[in-house]
Amino acid sequence: MAESPAKALRRILDSPGVHLGPACFDALSAKLVERAGFDYCFTSGFSISAARLGLPDVGLISFGEMMDQGRQIIQAVSIPIIADGDNGYGNAMNVKRTIREAIRAGYAGIFLEDQVSPKACGHTRGRKVVPRDEAVMRIKAAIDARKESGFDIVIIARTDSRQAISFDESLWRSQAFADVGADVLLIDALASREEMKAFCEIAPSVPKMANLLEGGGKTPILNPTELKEVGFKIAAYPLSLMGVSIRAMQNALTGLKSGQIPSHGSIPTFEEIKEIVGFNSYYEEEKRYATNTDQVSSQNVVKNKSFNLRFFEDHNFHVLF
Repeated sequence: MAESPAKALRRILDSPGVHLGPACFDALSAKLVERAGFDYCFTSGFSISAARLGLPDVGLISFGEMMDQGRQIIQAVSIPIIADGDNGYGNAMNVKRTIREAIRAGYAGIFLEDQVSPKACGHTRGRKVVPRDEAVMRIKAAIDARKESGFDIVIIARTDSRQAISFDESLWRSQAFADVGADVLLIDALASREEMKAFCEIAPSVPKMANLLEGGGKTPILNPTELKEVGFKIAAYPLSLMGVSIRAMQNALTGLKSGQIPSHGSIPTFEEIKEIVGFNSYYEEEKRYATNTDQVSSQNVVKNKSFNLRFFEDHNFHVLF
């Protein structure tokens, strides 16, 4: 029997070292993450909102849209995918439904935050969090929903209280999340290596996640060796793929506007693109279902094309096929 996504993710969490995970935003970016050799992948609400709606991650994208995008991503790859569950889309009862739907979609894990609605994107201004007891109840509801489902989805409890209230408050909430059964802890927007280390020292048996916002986030970008030394188990890079995609498209469009196509080496060949999206795999699988009718049809196409060519040549027609 194939290993379940949640079991595969738990195996990664139990293995030595720190494990890096880029954030994808659609099926193609997820396929590229897998082809690059990563063991797992995150989804990014920031990037999905940008790619699917062309809108900022400020609570405008819906629960249904996020789940639909997630299903497309999960179906495209074999590595475990971790969902961006935002704030669970409401109260504890909404959180339970979010967990059930994430399980049905095939997610290996999901992280849930303690922000109010509408939420704000991490590392941006205007973040507010719900009271302590409500934040803890959200995580308890997620754990209960998991137990009731009979599946073992990994629950990552995130607090945004470091920026909204204080560092001490974020430590208190993280410990409380661990006490009710969270599998992984995340404090967003930690502001120094010292804060990162202090975070990793609480609830020592619970793995810690680092959210390393590229290009100007509040958290120091430590290298993998440093992350391991501090005490992190997994690290997310939420904007790398979206960021380089935006810049590459901007550069290509600037060139195309003046009639210049992207230079050799800055764009894959057509054959490479076909391989990445799966044409070659499709053709190989298609052969398994070939019939005599398919072969006869192919032969007829060749015969008809040969006849048409002779006809036009005999009548001195100059036609480009």
